This record gives sequence, C-alpha cells and structure tokens, in this order.
Amino acid sequence: MKVVMSVAGSDSSGGAGVQADLRTFAALGVYGAAVVTSVTAQNSEGVRCRRDMSPELVRAQIEAVVEDIGVDFAKTGMLASSTIVECVAEVLHRYDIPFVLDPVLEAGAGGKLLDEDALPTLIERLLPLAVVTTPNVAEASIISGIDVKDEKSLREAALRIHELGVEAVVITGGHFERKGIDLLYDGEFLELQSYVVQTDGQIHGAGCTFSAALAAELAKGQSLREAAVTAKKFVTAAISGGARTQRIGKRKMVVADQLFTLRKAESKLEAIENVKAAVRMLQRNKSFIELIPEVGTNVGMAAVHAENSADVAAVCGRIRKCGDEIKAGCVELGASEHIARAILAAMEFDAEVRAAMNVRLSQEILGVCQQLHLDLASFSRAEEPAGVKTLDWGVRDAARRWLASQPEPRTRKFPDAIYDWGAEGKEPMLRLFGRNAVEVARKALMISEKLVQLESM
Repeated sequence: MKVVMSVAGSDSSGGAGVQADLRTFAALGVYGAAVVTSVTAQNSEGVRCRRDMSPELVRAQIEAVVEDIGVDFAKTGMLASSTIVECVAEVLHRYDIPFVLDPVLEAGAGGKLLDEDALPTLIERLLPLAVVTTPNVAEASIISGIDVKDEKSLREAALRIHELGVEAVVITGGHFERKGIDLLYDGEFLELQSYVVQTDGQIHGAGCTFSAALAAELAKGQSLREAAVTAKKFVTAAISGGARTQRIGKRKMVVADQLFTLRKAESKLEAIENVKAAVRMLQRNKSFIELIPEVGTNVGMAAVHAENSADVAAVCGRIRKCGDEIKAGCVELGASEHIARAILAAMEFDAEVRAAMNVRLSQEILGVCQQLHLDLASFSRAEEPAGVKTLDWGVRDAARRWLASQPEPRTRKFPDAIYDWGAEGKEPMLRLFGRNAVEVARKALMISEKLVQLESM
C-alpha cells in the first residue's frame, strides 16, 4: 500500500486539516501518515486560537515517518509560520519527497492560518519544489498578485503562479458564472468539470479533501491530469454527501464527507442482496401469483442517497407468472427505470422509504388492503399534467395529498401503498412502499395470502 503523508494543521471541528486528509487517504486506499504543524481551536463560527508546533517538532515528525515507514507522496496544508515553511521545505527537499502544496491562508469559516510574513517564504522556498499547487480563487489572487475577477484574470493568475516555479497549478472552488469548474495549468489548460452541488451553507474541508485526493492518486501512479480528474470527482461526491448528511455547528456548516462514496457503494450491494431475498420470498409463496399483473411485477430498492436509476437495484425483465410457477430475472442496479422513478419520488418525502413493488389492482385487492389497515393513497391519470412522467408526478401528487390530510404532523408517515385505476392501454396498479425490499415483499404476501383465504371461503 502506498504511503501518503499529510503535513498540516489539526482542526478541532474535525472537518478540515489532517482529519480530512486522513479520511480521504483511507477512502482512496492509501496509508495516511500525519505531521501536525499547528493545533487550532475552531468550529463553524471560525478559528478561536491556534498553537503552532516548533520547527524542531515538525522536522522530527517528518523524519520519524520517512526514516521508518517511508513516504511515496506528501501534501502540505496549514503551515502557520515562516519558520515552519522553511523547515518543511528543507526536509521534503532533503528526502526528495514529491508533494502537493495546498496553500492554506485562512479557514473557510474565518481566521488566519498562515502568518503574513510567511507568504513570501512559501512562494520562494516551498512552491518551486511542489509537483502541483491547489489554491482557491482567493489564494490564487494573493499568490499571483492578480485580482482574479473573471475567466481572463483566472488564466493569467494560473500562468503567473506557474512561472513562480511550480510544475502545475489547479485553481479550485468553481469560478464565476461557471460553477463547479476548476482550472488546471501544466503548460496547457484543462478544465475540470463536475455537476454543481447546491448547498445553502458554508462548505468546510473541500480544499483539503481535493488536495489530499490528488496526492493519493499521484502516489498510486496516475498521471497529473488523471489524478486531477479523479480528485475532482471525489471531492464533488464528498460535498454532495456532506450536504445531505453532515451539517455541523450553529452555522450549519456543510462538512465534506469523504466516506460518502464508500457508504453509498456498500449500500448498493445491500440493496442488491435485499432485492434478491425479496424475490426468493415471493417465489416460495405460490399465493403471490394472484398479485402479478399482465405487465409483470418488479421490486426495487435504492441505495442511500440514491440520485438516479443506476442507484436502484431491481429485477431484469420483471417477475412473471409462467403457468403455476413464478419466474424472475437477475437482480441488477439500473434494471428498472419504472420502479426506480417511484422509489426516488418517495424518497423526496422520506429518505427511509427506499423500496417499492408494483402489483395487480382490483376492488377485491383494495378491500384486502383496507382490511389489513394499510395506509392507502391514490392519483388519477386523468389529472396528469402534460409533459411529465406518470410515476414521478403520480407518486408525488398522491403522497403530498396524503401527508397533508394527516391530522398530526408528528405521526405522519409515507403511505404503505399508492394506487391508480389506469387508463386506456394502462392496467390498474397498486404500488407498495417500504424501507427495504423484504419489507415490501412481506406486505405483498400479506395481501396475497389474505386474498387466497377470502377466495377459498
């Protein structure tokens, strides 16, 4: 396993600095070592105070790691003082360690992290040794001496920083009207693009995460451009995850979630296995044949924070009746756009409702659902607006009206099922919802077993 060393400050809020770097290294499969340059007392409101390490202690930390464990790549973050910058430059040069320079000048929430007299030292001593530097727009303006205010001045700043001796420059943070785009210059320009994550709070730890990811990918042997593209995708996912799951402090600061991608991948596997278990349950119980519609049944389950059908596991080719047998295809991610739309619409109301199944609808089946005290909502295709997808609109419309009709906000929950009576060429359909596919399958079997029982009386 490659070893990547972070030389940076400690963030007591846990969102940036060595804490963010180590999480990033772990997520990307490299071993992380940490050299602490300064200890900060900070939270969502800013930096309250800091205590810098002595240059001797910083040097001793680096030497201890290099001389025993070895270092394939490094990244520098908060370096605090001119003497620490001098020390880090000397040791990294002596051991010939390639590194990413993240020129941390201020905390995102406010507070100086680099002494003013240290900036010339950083530019003259450390910058020319770096493989790549990753300033944000504000940092690029200060280092280059160019007021970056548009695309033209942005490129001028990148050229100026490159002329200071660093091999490559990536100016991060999204720029002007073209949000979500970072700019790389290594002799030629390259725009690093991604989707834009909409947040209503200050983002904390994104710069640290990007530079740490860049160092990790370079350590693993990627070219600079390949590593930059990978790091861009990684930090975008981390910001997206943080916007959903990690808001801290009084200012509700969005903290980059470096483990979001791993948790989502694990959740996708969980969804696949859960759908397989649900299918086995349905195939073992012959009563379920009573609920399979002419178009077939599908059951699906979404990963946590699913964004599209690729995050939803379902049955390829659906579940169908073949004589007195129940046949089902394999379970894969992205197997059903149809059932995925129903689940994704439900998750907008309750993120825990991650599974759904479509089954046959009749007055008898509806009556059984009522006897079982299932919460039922419905929509009418006759009211469907032009230009919408039926399930996108129908599930939202039914859920919205159902939730609004509930007297106690504290006890409101997503309905167990949403149905519609179809239209010309469209079967009536009941759609069951639940937290996972097995739960939905149990609801379906309760209905089918009760239906068979009533029919035999």
